[in-house]
Amino acid sequence: MTFAWIPLLAAPLAAALSAGLILRLMPLLRRYALARPNARSSHVVPTPQGGGIAVVTALVTVSGLFAGAPEVGPREAWTWLAGCTLALAVLGAVDDLRPLPALPRLAVQILVVGLLVSHLDGRLVPEIPLWLERALATLAGLWFVNLTNFMDGLDWMTVAEIVPVAATLVLFGLAGILPLLPTLVAASLLGAMLGFAPFNRPVAGLFLGDVGSLPVGLVTAWLLWHLAATGGFAAALLLPLVYLADASLTLAARARRRERVWEAHRSHFYQRATVNGLTVRGVVGRVFLANLALAGLAAASVVWPSWPVSLAALAAGGGIVALLLRRFAGIAS
Repeated sequence: MTFAWIPLLAAPLAAALSAGLILRLMPLLRRYALARPNARSSHVVPTPQGGGIAVVTALVTVSGLFAGAPEVGPREAWTWLAGCTLALAVLGAVDDLRPLPALPRLAVQILVVGLLVSHLDGRLVPEIPLWLERALATLAGLWFVNLTNFMDGLDWMTVAEIVPVAATLVLFGLAGILPLLPTLVAASLLGAMLGFAPFNRPVAGLFLGDVGSLPVGLVTAWLLWHLAATGGFAAALLLPLVYLADASLTLAARARRRERVWEAHRSHFYQRATVNGLTVRGVVGRVFLANLALAGLAAASVVWPSWPVSLAALAAGGGIVALLLRRFAGIAS
């Protein structure tokens, strides 16, 4: 790719900006944004949250710096993504400091995700009406935003998920599979998360917070939509399959038990894994390795774009995730 230098430069710049902002913000976060342990927490001492402020700032700033280049394409797509990302960051920041009721929080999320979806270019399923495709995309985006938030409950968990996904998307972009704008955004997201990673390593000295998990989920969903729109539908399912499976199966089980699914809990597979004897590093290490395997399967599905290969990759990915979740649940393989 002629302009490969753009994402290759964006990633280290975003990493440096993210880490630098965290160092500057840490005294304020320790003073005003402590997450105190409760019955549903994985930490045992008060820990500052709000690392997502640095992650989102680095992501938007660095991607915006290069989005103005004529090679990247129309800036309107980036403007809508950046605006909606910042809107969810503000919502998350308010919720971090003073928890909001579920319905107003959900209403804002629906509005923001719906606005972003309404400004997507192209179609995924031209055979169905546009309004139906957009409605389904909004539901999918809303779910991805929330499942990213649900899964951000363990040190390095979001790093172990988003870094492999973003890195794979950057490689797809460098190979010409993904357009330059999503590649730039993926590189900026990758760098921003890498800058945050040292501060979140077990035992974490800083959490991402809703100010980070909500917009990171939105940006990742936007990237996966673009991957699917280029013909990589199977790859777009494979890359986040650990998150999709854990969160979706957990939600279904809680709904079946008639629990309040919108309330915080500790019944995710990755949370049960720590109860069943795995260390935090053991859990996130397994998630990271599973994601590397899923990235390889996703790459196979785009390098050899045929239904047999895609179905085989999805079946193999499903098997990997099923084994992982069985281990987390304490079920002998």
